[in-house]
Amino acid sequence: MSKGDKKDKKNCGSKKGIMLAFGLTKLGTRVLSAFSLVVIAFSFCSIKKEAKVFSECVEEVRQSGNNTSDAVRFCNGG
Repeated sequence: MSKGDKKDKKNCGSKKGIMLAFGLTKLGTRVLSAFSLVVIAFSFCSIKKEAKVFSECVEEVRQSGNNTSDAVRFCNGG
């Protein structure tokens, strides 16, 4: 082996570490993104339930004889 081959091996070793760090960082960001999407999906479920309860409240107040704007104001807590 010549001196040039030894230098190439040393450079390759340092590049392996950098590439490994890059790969792990990329994998970590993908896992974090997937987790964030799951959290967002679950938050949509609670928003859907809240909208359903609000609509039921408005319909119930409208049936008691109030107009729509008064029913919305009542259900918003005003």
